[in-house]
Amino acid sequence: MIRPKQKLALISIISIWALSALLLTVATNAYAQNRPQSANLYSQIQLFSEVLQKLKQSYVTELSDEELIKAAIVGMLGSTDPHTTYFTESEFKDFTTSTKGSFGGLGIQIDKIGDYITVVSPIEGTPAYRMGITAGDKIVKVNGESVVGFSTEEAIKRMRGDVGTKVDITISRPGLAEPLVFSITRETIKIKSVPYSFKMSNGAGYIRITQFSENTVTELRSALTALESEGIIGLIIDLRFNPGGLLDQAVDTVNEFIGQNRLVVETKGRTENKQLYTRYNTKERNYPVIVLVNEASASASEIFAGSLQDWDKGLVMGKNTFGKGSVQQLIPLSNGNGVKITTSYYYIKSGRCIHKMSNDKLLKGQKLDDEDLKKEEDKNHQQVYYTATNRKMYGGGGIQPDIIFESDLLTMFGAELRRKNVFFNFAVDYLVQHDHKIANNFEVDKKIFTDFLDFAKKQDIKYTQADLDSTDSYIRNTLKSEMVRKVKGEQEAYKITIAQDKQLMQAMEMFDRFKTLKEMFDYAELIGREKTKVEK
Repeated sequence: MIRPKQKLALISIISIWALSALLLTVATNAYAQNRPQSANLYSQIQLFSEVLQKLKQSYVTELSDEELIKAAIVGMLGSTDPHTTYFTESEFKDFTTSTKGSFGGLGIQIDKIGDYITVVSPIEGTPAYRMGITAGDKIVKVNGESVVGFSTEEAIKRMRGDVGTKVDITISRPGLAEPLVFSITRETIKIKSVPYSFKMSNGAGYIRITQFSENTVTELRSALTALESEGIIGLIIDLRFNPGGLLDQAVDTVNEFIGQNRLVVETKGRTENKQLYTRYNTKERNYPVIVLVNEASASASEIFAGSLQDWDKGLVMGKNTFGKGSVQQLIPLSNGNGVKITTSYYYIKSGRCIHKMSNDKLLKGQKLDDEDLKKEEDKNHQQVYYTATNRKMYGGGGIQPDIIFESDLLTMFGAELRRKNVFFNFAVDYLVQHDHKIANNFEVDKKIFTDFLDFAKKQDIKYTQADLDSTDSYIRNTLKSEMVRKVKGEQEAYKITIAQDKQLMQAMEMFDRFKTLKEMFDYAELIGREKTKVEK
């Protein structure tokens, strides 16, 4: 009996045989041009060829050449970084769909962290988002089948299906001893970059960008035109949980705020360096801009936030961003398959490298202790860069906000209500009983609140008075949002939801306290100095 590890080793070795003829030709040509370096490659290929031919002659059973080739390629790419991957034809089509058009699924951005398919971010307005699946959740089973150890592409294939069909997702959530099972109905997931834009009560505009896809610039321009026609005093651009997307769209969105012929980002790699400049002559925007980010803001969203920071066109608030600053090139292959290869790193205008090197190790399942992470953080903080007006910026490995603040944590009781879809289901029943109508000044009164708790008890949800005290306003706000969503639409519901968003409220307060971006920068520098004094 061949053990799994032995079989994998055999498959990896045998698979090289199918490629050895091609490699041998390449090595022979290189040998003639660069003898010392190529001689070693030539001898290694000879060794592989010799072993593999004998193995091919003597191995006990026939093996699929196609599977061997795939195993060889996957193994080879696996020795690089977690973002360099191989796709079969169907996987390649699925991947390219994620940046254009629409698809059927659950509505989550995922990545493989160690052995686990992990939720990076739920997409707003989708089934997964409504049911309370959140960043950090580990997907351990799909329809009862373990997906631990699966590739991201394999997991996606199992989660997607026909619109209207159900799939059971088993989640392991940090802090919970037992796994959670979500039964989710698949929907057509329409990717919209700017789902929400509106003028807030204090006169500032608000734009939410969920990702950078092929329509981002068009949607952003439309939102800006509408808001500016209303006479906004400033603008909040919310990039929290934005996983990134298309580089050209990130550059063109930056263009809207910094003008034409300005350096946004440079890609530096082993074979090719590129400098990407803004291309369009856009209107000058003199109102203050605040950019909200968090630890799930990645890639293109980091380029956007860091570039506005570098050009002194936006104050960045929130938490340090993810640090995904490597560039991948998507290359179609002759047989319809494809490969995604990391070719360079992003460096924004100030010279900061966005990429956080420890992320690659973590995504590949390598363990890093607190000391390793602290060393990386200290090293980044020792690297000093300057913005266009000589404001001091630190390090790389993500974007450090000008003003740092923590996000709110949902209580266990609140999370359980979301997980079991209690808000959504109660709202459905309530509106059926009330002919799908609610008053313009609708509020969750005592009777509705009591009825909701009774409804939750029927879903076998237990709670204490302390649970109610800590989640009272959250329950009322979320219930109201669900009612409004079904009657007046997503945007009106979203306005209610963010009323309890403390990060957003802090950003709004900046417009109440300061009239110009310069005043905001001065304040950020002041609190930064005070924090440094306390730490010393």
